[in-house]
Amino acid sequence: MGKPTGFIEFTREAPAKISPEERRQHYREFVQPYSEPALNQQAARCMNCGVPFCHSGCPLGNIIPEFNDAVYRKNWAEAYEILSVTNNFPEFTGRICPAPCESACVLGINQPPVAIEEIEKHIIEIAFEKGLVKPRKPALRTGKKVAIVGSGPAGLAAAAQLNYAGHQVTVFERDAYPGGLLRYGIPDFKLEKWVVERRIRLMEEEGVQFKCNAHVGVNTSINDLLREYQAVVLAGGSTVPRNLPVPGRELLGVHFAMEFLKQQNQRVGDEPVTVAEIHARGKHVVVIGGGDTGSDCVGTSNRHEAASVTQFELLPQPPAERTQHMPWPSYPMLLKTTSSHEEGANRQWAVATKAFIGNEKGELTALRIVDLQWKTRADGGYAGFDEVAGSEREIPCQLALLAMGFMHPMREGLIQQLDVDLDERGNVKATEGQYQTNIPKIFTAGDMRRGQSLVVWAISEGRECARKVDEYLVGHSVLESKDRSYLVG
Repeated sequence: MGKPTGFIEFTREAPAKISPEERRQHYREFVQPYSEPALNQQAARCMNCGVPFCHSGCPLGNIIPEFNDAVYRKNWAEAYEILSVTNNFPEFTGRICPAPCESACVLGINQPPVAIEEIEKHIIEIAFEKGLVKPRKPALRTGKKVAIVGSGPAGLAAAAQLNYAGHQVTVFERDAYPGGLLRYGIPDFKLEKWVVERRIRLMEEEGVQFKCNAHVGVNTSINDLLREYQAVVLAGGSTVPRNLPVPGRELLGVHFAMEFLKQQNQRVGDEPVTVAEIHARGKHVVVIGGGDTGSDCVGTSNRHEAASVTQFELLPQPPAERTQHMPWPSYPMLLKTTSSHEEGANRQWAVATKAFIGNEKGELTALRIVDLQWKTRADGGYAGFDEVAGSEREIPCQLALLAMGFMHPMREGLIQQLDVDLDERGNVKATEGQYQTNIPKIFTAGDMRRGQSLVVWAISEGRECARKVDEYLVGHSVLESKDRSYLVG
């Protein structure tokens, strides 16, 4: 590597952030870039470990030690070239990925791991700044046409790759603008939308076409797509949220998290909000669910100037460090304090909501909750829970946001009309590694196939699915694969 002793000389250093008090006043990103010396030192920490487990930790198989070495040497063209071989959208993953690569970092055995995610973000932003990112147009067109349904990370990745292979690609998006979850689900303070728009413009220059306000199965006929296109990729995501069917669920003030987040993203983007407004100003807000979506609701509620923000998690508080049941290099389930939590939140674990309580107008006024005592198994997992006697109580709440994850893709419309096979969880069924449904010309990728997952997994699935579509259309593929064993020999 660039500096063999770098991991000994330098420790991990996170980039500076704007103070919580200041960033609560706006929806812009607040993580500051590294200085040039700091970036050089962080890249120098990547050690010559021999077997880079970060490769297997990353769903995309990013070639991490090599781009770290290029960053250390300040060879930005090389760093960008290495990174772009495996990742179509490092400007997204460098901002919103939970970085499973860092959990697998060999240095992480006894030190803080290399700041891979931040280095990745710096590579792509410096590449854009230096004019290294240019439209990648195919030299030849195959004459084959592919329709992508959904413009989230899986759909965009599949579209980009299939376009590189020379096919004519059209992306159909039901919302007003492309981006899917990236535009409408993730708050601007984590991913500003000019970042998404910049990539969309680049893809359009490369030849990808986007048709928005085109809800396939509703106002756009799937039969028309099947007639016009030689292959169709379903990448509509897992959009049906998990409900909480307890007494009072129908009260005004109980909403799914994505209803709340999408509205705010539309406001920031100056898009019209056509449904009843959901706003946290002056309200006692309770976010039910402890994941990233719940955290996004916390940060948004604070920016709305909520009277208070509380976040519930059904499971007990996770440990701060790895236990014997979370050995390196597995991805550990550790206590995560996000930037939104830093801005203010009353976090409570092992709490269940028994009922939503309202007034005579049908408005939410309180929650009835109870503490839980979880039973543990020998392997560190949980084997059910008991309610703690005498812990049932009511807390004030005028806005409850359900952020308990997603179950499966929406079946009404597209899926029902296609009559594609579904798996036991209700996702579109396609063999792992093949991405082809029971209808030969229809493929699927991302959350619509694998269920709710990470943006980095969606990009990986979109790329791998594109390779299989390319093989289906022309008999072979020149597209890069995460499995690079085909390059050996």
